[in-house]
Amino acid sequence: MRIEPVSPAIGAVVCDVDLCVPLDDTVLATLEGALVAHHVLFFENQPLTPRQHRDFAARFGALHVHPVYPHDDEVEEIIVLDTNADNPPDSDTWHSDVSFIPEPPMGAMLAARVLPPRGGDTLFASCIAAYEALSAPMRAMLDGLTAEHDIAKAFTDDRYGVSEEARERLASSRRANPPVIHPVVRTHPISGRRGIFVNRSFTTRIMELAPAESEAVLGVLFDHVSRPEFVVRWSWKVHDLAFWDNRLTQHYACADYMPHRRVMHRATILGDRPR
Repeated sequence: MRIEPVSPAIGAVVCDVDLCVPLDDTVLATLEGALVAHHVLFFENQPLTPRQHRDFAARFGALHVHPVYPHDDEVEEIIVLDTNADNPPDSDTWHSDVSFIPEPPMGAMLAARVLPPRGGDTLFASCIAAYEALSAPMRAMLDGLTAEHDIAKAFTDDRYGVSEEARERLASSRRANPPVIHPVVRTHPISGRRGIFVNRSFTTRIMELAPAESEAVLGVLFDHVSRPEFVVRWSWKVHDLAFWDNRLTQHYACADYMPHRRVMHRATILGDRPR
């Protein structure tokens, strides 16, 4: 197995490993170390079935079942993201997955199933590199602040309440997932490095600041994280798989392929409470 970095801040391609067969603990430990070091790992030509995808992801922790997105008919832990002209994409904003729960995911694995003829790339950003590039006074101000994350910010009635049944399901998801408070800057539980932990999709406000101050600071952080020097861009091929450390990365799925179809499968691995 070879691990080849693809940019200074984030990303590596893992070569000469077959994810369709069970991996031993030594290989898994190597992959986990590479994930911490590079933040996102890319695997090519991995034709995993939904069950194999679930089983591989489960080697790294318990899996999350998403309250809104549809899942595979047989494997509920595998989200099916089928975007097309009738179901336009909603991930074309910088975000970390499911930050609206008390213990957000440690990671996620996204597999390409059906791709458009062109477009549909995904970009990943290192929130550690972004934090370390801030000035010392800015880092000092952010340390110790907390922010609210709310499922209702992204999963709105306008987008997801397409029927009475869908609106009730959405309302039930909101009741089951009330807003949570996380640190604005969290510490990675393995590396000990610090990184920005707010995102456009789910972060609504910084608790210790006045509304206008919160809006201004969040705007700076949202824009800062997406600077090109912190970002790697992946152009998908069918059966590619990306495994990212959701604790201190964000990602953006380009919505540039309409009216073509793009189908991705995702497994989401639960993590710990941000500190």
